[in-house]
Amino acid sequence: MKRVCLGLWVVLALVRGPVSAEAGMTPKRTVLNNGMVLLTSEQRALPMVSIELLIDAGSRYEPADQAGLANLTSKLLIYGTKQRTAVQISDTLDFIGASLETGCSQDTASVSMTVLKKDLATGLDLLADILNQSTFPQAEIDRQKQAIIASIRAAEEEPGTVAAKAFAAALFPDSPYGRPVEGSEASVKALQQKGLRDFFARNYRPNRSIIAVVGDVSELNGAFQTWPKGEPSGQALVPAKVGESKVLRINKDLTQANIVLGHNGVARGNPDYYAIQVMNYVLGGGGFSSRAMDSIRNERGLAYSVYSYFAAEKSHGAFEFIMQTKNETALEAIRIATEEMRRMREQPVMEQELNDAKDYLIGSFPLRFDTNRKVAGFLTQVEYFKLGLDYPDRYADLIRKVTGDDVQRAAKQYLQPERLITVMVGNLKKIGEK
Repeated sequence: MKRVCLGLWVVLALVRGPVSAEAGMTPKRTVLNNGMVLLTSEQRALPMVSIELLIDAGSRYEPADQAGLANLTSKLLIYGTKQRTAVQISDTLDFIGASLETGCSQDTASVSMTVLKKDLATGLDLLADILNQSTFPQAEIDRQKQAIIASIRAAEEEPGTVAAKAFAAALFPDSPYGRPVEGSEASVKALQQKGLRDFFARNYRPNRSIIAVVGDVSELNGAFQTWPKGEPSGQALVPAKVGESKVLRINKDLTQANIVLGHNGVARGNPDYYAIQVMNYVLGGGGFSSRAMDSIRNERGLAYSVYSYFAAEKSHGAFEFIMQTKNETALEAIRIATEEMRRMREQPVMEQELNDAKDYLIGSFPLRFDTNRKVAGFLTQVEYFKLGLDYPDRYADLIRKVTGDDVQRAAKQYLQPERLITVMVGNLKKIGEK
């Protein structure tokens, strides 16, 4: 409980501009000689240090015939270096009570570490080792490939995941953004050690990396200075084309249909981003306060889960409206969802709706970050999207400035009910053919 409260206190201080400045907690940005961007929020009173590393090494850099390469590379970072075996890495983490996790998305790979400040030197030495000297032992490759394939097979039984994958493939055809980061069973089986080592050597470089540290960072200087530069980061990859409106039906013997409706969205840097967030809150992002939840669930009882969101990446985005409902009511729920999108475009937002949306978005902003690790992750995202380190101080004003006219303009421009890609996963016989 103490750790959670301390983490929340740090975030609240970051979000309140004057408080953060007076307390000396405004993040500091430094570019090291090797090109790595270092963000620090120094908190010497805290017992834990959280480190978040974001690397421009996502699946967009892998060949289409080696889908899953970036993901497997990220997983294997902690399974052997020139100095340590996988067991030795695990034993070191256990001994100092630290956590170390890796991940991968289409755009970036990530490494997260949490360590007691008294063991920071050991943690940094281990982190530098895996970033410089990972070796990808064949035995570990074979084990991780089996685990990933098992996960892929299990996901095929998850209707929500099946629907999401089908939607992404339809929205961004022939693109890294349209295929699963983990790859397919066939592509994972075909991955080779040489490909992993080459991908690691080419992409895991300091001048492609952002690191954020929250805690006592007095020992950090010099930890990554010997990490050699590599190829610079590439430009944000824009999907070559966007899928046209279509209906995809996937038959599974389920009592409830899983539905995804959506279309192309906006990049994170779009100037209408904040108007879109307010608009989406009113439409389907506000939980029980949203129009869609009220219309589809509360008034008609057609679905238990109803929500929408705009996912904004660096070069592109997507809008998704997601529901689970009985097979027999799937088509009716889709019809009403589409009507709500049209109503959002055609009818001005009410003042109470607008105020409720803005109050929630502003009020919940600091509560998203209840641990130091989340603060560190937030800082890497701020740097990655070039939002500026004063972004926490500006966020509330960016939301407050959104007007009712802004919301309706955003709805008319960015909601496209006539261009929906519709994915239905369920019992197609019960859903019907209408």
